[in-house]
Amino acid sequence: MAKKDHPLNRVRPPLKWAGGKYQVLEQIRKRLPPGNRLIEPFVGSGVVFLNTRYEHYSLNDVNKDLISFYRILQTDGEKFINYARTFFNPDNNSEDAYYQMRATFNSTTDQFLKAALFVYINKHGFNGLCRYNSKGKNNVPFGRYARPYYPEAELKYFIERSRHAVFTCDDFSAAMKQAIPGDVVYCDPPYVPLSDTANFTAYSAGGFNASEQVELAELAESLTEQGITVIVSNHYTRFTREIYARATKYRFDVRRTISRDGANRGLVSEVLAVFKGKES
Repeated sequence: MAKKDHPLNRVRPPLKWAGGKYQVLEQIRKRLPPGNRLIEPFVGSGVVFLNTRYEHYSLNDVNKDLISFYRILQTDGEKFINYARTFFNPDNNSEDAYYQMRATFNSTTDQFLKAALFVYINKHGFNGLCRYNSKGKNNVPFGRYARPYYPEAELKYFIERSRHAVFTCDDFSAAMKQAIPGDVVYCDPPYVPLSDTANFTAYSAGGFNASEQVELAELAESLTEQGITVIVSNHYTRFTREIYARATKYRFDVRRTISRDGANRGLVSEVLAVFKGKES
């Protein structure tokens, strides 16, 4: 089983992930209502899924490499873990080796190999980024870590928990529209920028624009009419205050984890917008 932090009893996901919710997990968990199934239209690292106990999960992400990795891990289990481990050796922890591996990742059609390289790049690349260029090619630079960590325990725990999950690669709106009474929806979209120059939305090729942020908020509000509660994470800005006007908003400060300059990883304000399902 993956290592747990006490006393909060949190399990780390196998992947590093920009915007991961590990440090704000308690803010989320204490506001998630009971239900039969948790739907995550932006599953990312899966940290919320791994640290909740719903009977069923529907886990979606538009990042096809991420979902392919999860599906292969779910179905091939120990075989995949043993294979992916072979890429974690001192010979592969160099700049030349990394860029050769990244080039293979971007060109191969072998999904099993690509999933293993997805883990390799995640742990050897800069700061746990998952980033693509305009052609859809991974372009994360080498991270220069002394001994990249192979997350074997975390991968094994993910396999155990994935027995309760279905993974899909679809648009967020399709994932949300499948919700039925008894479901709970947690959304962790690419965040709105804090300023005009802060526009990191390239978790997948294409980004996530303002109109999609509005669409998500409108979908969340519409699901409340069916008795379905939707919770959305985002930056706390004038824009999010406006689009989440009809939600109950919980504001808190979070330390940045993605920055080239460690000294500039300051506090930023985030919001949990809770669109509470209406009782029938």
